Amino acid sequence: MSIAVITGSAGLIGAEAAREFCSQGMKVIGIDNDMRASFFGPESSTAAEAQLLQEIKGYRHMDVDIRDRERILSLFSDLNSEISLVIHTAGQPSHDWAARAPFVDFDINATGTLNLLEATRLYAPDAVFLFTSTNKVYGDRPNSLPLVEQETRWEIEAGHEYEQGIPEGMSIDRTLHSLFGSSKVAADIMVQEYGRYFGLRTACFRGGCLTGPQHAGAELHGFLSYLVRAVLEKRPYTIYGYQGKQVRDNIHCSDLISAFSCFYHKPRCGEVYNIGGGRFSNCSMQEAIHLIQELSGNELDVQYSETARTGDHKWYISDLSRFQTHYPDWSIQRNISDILQEMVQVQRESLCTRNG
Repeated sequence: MSIAVITGSAGLIGAEAAREFCSQGMKVIGIDNDMRASFFGPESSTAAEAQLLQEIKGYRHMDVDIRDRERILSLFSDLNSEISLVIHTAGQPSHDWAARAPFVDFDINATGTLNLLEATRLYAPDAVFLFTSTNKVYGDRPNSLPLVEQETRWEIEAGHEYEQGIPEGMSIDRTLHSLFGSSKVAADIMVQEYGRYFGLRTACFRGGCLTGPQHAGAELHGFLSYLVRAVLEKRPYTIYGYQGKQVRDNIHCSDLISAFSCFYHKPRCGEVYNIGGGRFSNCSMQEAIHLIQELSGNELDVQYSETARTGDHKWYISDLSRFQTHYPDWSIQRNISDILQEMVQVQRESLCTRNG
């Protein structure tokens, strides 16, 4: 039986990947040490998800820190050529948190990724290596695009070459990344290099907003999930900058894992894909709030700050055409309305359970 090693296995993307590849008959080794609770507090802990995963046939959980080079190398040495897939989703995901602890951020995002790549090269060179990168590798360059202010959103000028979304060819140089974006750039380029230099079958998936009903969103990361929670629990919510008209594309975790599966079954070397909801699934902050209020029946106590977060994108929609050209059978199944409806339902049920 072939083995998939999945880091961040109890997080949103890792858990979805673990379930999918277990269902495909693979044995899954899940690596997760619940650093999310350290980043964002107990509300964001992945411990409960880790417990649920351990009930799945074929899943084995390991409390390992990807910064621990000796343990990572030892694990890969033990499993060796049985490993056919590595999905690396573990990481420090917040701009603000990175600025407070830059050594920790870089050690997790960059050095941790290098540990996994080198372990793969040494002990499982035929394995497919998938990395969840981020659109923040482009820094704030998307803000230099010709954008037009509309009633509820910013939108790119009609007829622009990026009208269908931002492609992989956008420059990452001479732009403000944030420390988080910089550590992810380092990891992203290293994943590419292990593909191009060593011939490993690697891919960077530069995600827009990756989301889903089980997302343990926090104020500093996972805006849709946290926004739904704020509306349902009637918490105050602050929008930072751009009049709440900043636009993001959002992809459901199951659609992302479907893309991972396509690549695994027909891999390439050193690939880069922008991946998100694209034109099919996107919204502004204002539009998201309106939809959630409509779905939940609650009003949000919203406050506005004129100061945008450093390096924040005013408009970002992924151009999916490169991936869709390579994998024409793949398509997105859930749009923003589907995603929010599912989130409201799941979080409302969870809130009722917590309140007895």
